[in-house]
Amino acid sequence: MVRVAAVGDIHLSPDCRGLLRPSFETLPLCADLLLLAGDLTRHGTVPEAEVVAAEVGDLGVPVVAVLGNHDYHSEQEADVTRVLTDAGVTVLEGESVILPMGGAKVGVAGVKGFCGGFAGRSAGEFGEREMKEFVRTTRRGAEALHRALAALSDGDCGARIALTHFAPVPDTLAGEPVEIYPFLGSYLLAEAIDEAGADLALHGHAHLGTEHGMTAGGVRVRNVAQPVIRKAFALYHLPLARPGEHRGEPRQTVARTSA
Repeated sequence: MVRVAAVGDIHLSPDCRGLLRPSFETLPLCADLLLLAGDLTRHGTVPEAEVVAAEVGDLGVPVVAVLGNHDYHSEQEADVTRVLTDAGVTVLEGESVILPMGGAKVGVAGVKGFCGGFAGRSAGEFGEREMKEFVRTTRRGAEALHRALAALSDGDCGARIALTHFAPVPDTLAGEPVEIYPFLGSYLLAEAIDEAGADLALHGHAHLGTEHGMTAGGVRVRNVAQPVIRKAFALYHLPLARPGEHRGEPRQTVARTSA
């Protein structure tokens, strides 16, 4: 069993310094890794990224992240990534990482993703150049997630996790205005997850959404945006399988927090 701590949409800035650190320092007692589902900053600036780095650096467990739309706002995403990487965070964008966990391996594939909508109510790659490029951005992100997950299939992983910022399913958007669903995620992410295979999918972005969902292929999806989980992080117990063995359903608990 691997214990996965996860949170997104913490939106830190210099006035939040030290807010989450006391809770994160408990992670070695209850979790094997921490996954960050984007929107780590408010406006995507280096000073904000430095606050995030101070909160999650040297925790004693691996930290893996994707960026969110807020982290791109100031067009300094490369610098934000550098600051986090220097603090020991693995930042993924169309990539994967394999983490050793007590004799087993856990694979994490990550991409920010993008919007576009869900089956039957989604934008199409047709018409004006601007519309086609909008949908191509979504498609490219989904394709990158598919490649990253597929790469893990050769890594003898006991569990594979898809980490995104935008939502792959509408289930976890329940509570948001339906009019903005197309701007909160894309079904193409779910198709990539189902086709390449994963044991758990984590995302953020939808602050008014719902924690639990599922892809059409049966992969459990969890919205870990902090306004949804209302904790410093949520904790999921994910069974680790031997090669070729069926993986069970993730069991969820909520982590202790002072935030």
